[in-house]
Amino acid sequence: MTVRPAWLLPLGQTREDTRLAPVGTWSPEDETRTRDGAIPGGNPFAATGAGAMTLQLGIGRAAVQGTTAQGAYPVAVDAPETVTFADGNAQFARIDSVILRVYDGLFDESDNALARIEVVEGEATATPTAPTLPACSLRLWDVTIPAGASAGVGGIDWSSALADRRRYTAAVGGIIPQGWGLSFDGAYEGQYRDADGTLERWNATTSVWDTYRPPERAVETTSGGLTTASGWSLSSFSARRRGGVVQILGYWSRTGATLLANNNLADTLVATLPDGWRPALLVEATASNGYGSGACAIGGDGRMTIRTWAGGGPSRTDNALEKDTGLRISATFVQ
Repeated sequence: MTVRPAWLLPLGQTREDTRLAPVGTWSPEDETRTRDGAIPGGNPFAATGAGAMTLQLGIGRAAVQGTTAQGAYPVAVDAPETVTFADGNAQFARIDSVILRVYDGLFDESDNALARIEVVEGEATATPTAPTLPACSLRLWDVTIPAGASAGVGGIDWSSALADRRRYTAAVGGIIPQGWGLSFDGAYEGQYRDADGTLERWNATTSVWDTYRPPERAVETTSGGLTTASGWSLSSFSARRRGGVVQILGYWSRTGATLLANNNLADTLVATLPDGWRPALLVEATASNGYGSGACAIGGDGRMTIRTWAGGGPSRTDNALEKDTGLRISATFVQ
């Protein structure tokens, strides 16, 4: 037995059936219904062409939801299964579906208690669509059968005929993995799913999947840890960080000699930012003293270096950063 259902057979459920089938509480659709789907892990129910008109499905596990009264059936396929497709229509293509189906004679007319991999044949038309599935089944793959396809003329081109229709489920409280189709509602506030690599959270109030954003970190501040270079006197320093964005503001007095900038200002170190508050890449900050302005380079090592200056001072008309004047440096950068 390669397709093993659990909690279906009136007699004869083996220990192996119970161990292999995904018994548990899976992601809900409502108070009593389960979101059916394949159980993630490896590549469940992988499809591989096995012949001109035959397809092999690999092993996998799934939960298959029946009617609300039936509940959900855990099923395990523990050996590859092969299905065969009927020859193509003479005029039009069609789409067949490969499904995992559960038969339960207590709820259907089959008088059976089993699960199996089946092919549901679609209708051949000029614009074919996938067939409607029987109750208590899970669509795994759609296969396009070209007009006139048969083993005698080469069969099905498996490289283009297969359309992955596997959807996935997860244990209750788990993140539902990405699968075919995202047009389904959540079942409870705070349910999560993977949507093309984006984590989404179900908002039961608005009935919308919202992109999940982790809570913002608390605002961090500091006013210490700065090292002031020779030739400067620190008046004040403050830094603020929120969500990786850092703002700094410092105010110094020039105690050293006047810095001349008539031709070129020699690079002059002002201070070094504290560890943890430094940019990842070189940042050009603004600097001013009320008379002139310039640029201050802040490196990844935290060194704040005045590199350009234009304007004079209270007693000069040339380009110079005059002694005994203040210097304000401000910057905003992303760490």
